Amino acid sequence: MTSLGVGLIGTGYMGKCHALAWNAVAPVFGDVERPRLVHLAEANAEHAAKQSAALGFEKSTGDWRTLIADPDVDIVSITTPNVFHPEMAIAALEAGKHVWCEKPMAPAFADAGRMVEAARASGCVAALGYNYIQNPLIRHMKKVLAEGTIGNVHSVRVEMDEDFMADPSAVFFWKSEASSGYGALDDFGVHPLSILSILLGPVEQVMADLAKPFHTRRTQEGKDRAVETFDIAHILLRFAGGVSGAIQLSRSAWGRKGRIAIQLFGSEGTLLYDQERMNELQIFTRQGKASEQGFRTVLAAPSHHPYDKFIPAPGHGLGFNDLKIIEAREVMRAVSGEGAHIIDFEKGLAIERTVHALAHSHRDGCWVKL
Repeated sequence: MTSLGVGLIGTGYMGKCHALAWNAVAPVFGDVERPRLVHLAEANAEHAAKQSAALGFEKSTGDWRTLIADPDVDIVSITTPNVFHPEMAIAALEAGKHVWCEKPMAPAFADAGRMVEAARASGCVAALGYNYIQNPLIRHMKKVLAEGTIGNVHSVRVEMDEDFMADPSAVFFWKSEASSGYGALDDFGVHPLSILSILLGPVEQVMADLAKPFHTRRTQEGKDRAVETFDIAHILLRFAGGVSGAIQLSRSAWGRKGRIAIQLFGSEGTLLYDQERMNELQIFTRQGKASEQGFRTVLAAPSHHPYDKFIPAPGHGLGFNDLKIIEAREVMRAVSGEGAHIIDFEKGLAIERTVHALAHSHRDGCWVKL
């Protein structure tokens, strides 16, 4: 593969993650040419220049359209707030650029559909930032399920919680605006849905109840403003394969920092995983004496590819940014025409469809078929 020219739009939390991943993917994997960090765009030229120097980009701009027009840019990383994803992704695809866009696709389902249409018309790679599916232990869970270690899976339960919206006195910001989406449902819920789509396949029916722990927040000016999104969601699922499921989401759960706790229950055993302990997988099988049965903990190790690309010893652990590096390598596989383990815009649209069905379920108080 020839060296990819990278453009990055946005340099907040996820923008930095993308920049670190593009910088690290070649030395970590050793089988690709180092991407060229060509162009960086931010909200203004001064900030763009500062971030470009810090992250190692050749050029900078205060206008993202200038970046997309740059002939040296082959792929665009989009890490801006959700509301900007559709316009930027569609413009990049129409300019013949590959796209790696952070999740969710768009607050409006119609815009997500337009993004898919643009991807189809362009023939370019259009990938979404679902890095949790890249965890070597999540990949291993799929292998364990395929091998029948816990028998036929009949139910799944997922909890995803953080506490960055738990403080009722915190100042109102954009994640409480309706323009950002529904709240925990698409800000958070898309992650469990992406993992479950990999492990269990498509969802057939959904039901949801959404809640606001705080109905107003103070603005910077000290005025009360109505919270327009939901920070809590309780979800019921029915999968095409007959599995039933439940997902609980909260952005206001004090003490929880990055919890995605997955429990898969089968006829012969159970799998447990928690993202806060992301290098551990617990497996129970009903083998041996009942008096000696119990969960055994499996630590991430070189045998769980691609952990081996980072660390030669088991139990030392990977982190969030390492998953982004793995995702960058998968995006590069897609660009080179290889099989890639990614959520592309087509698969992402199915997740978006589920999210909007869940919102409709809450509104109408009923199950919704997909």
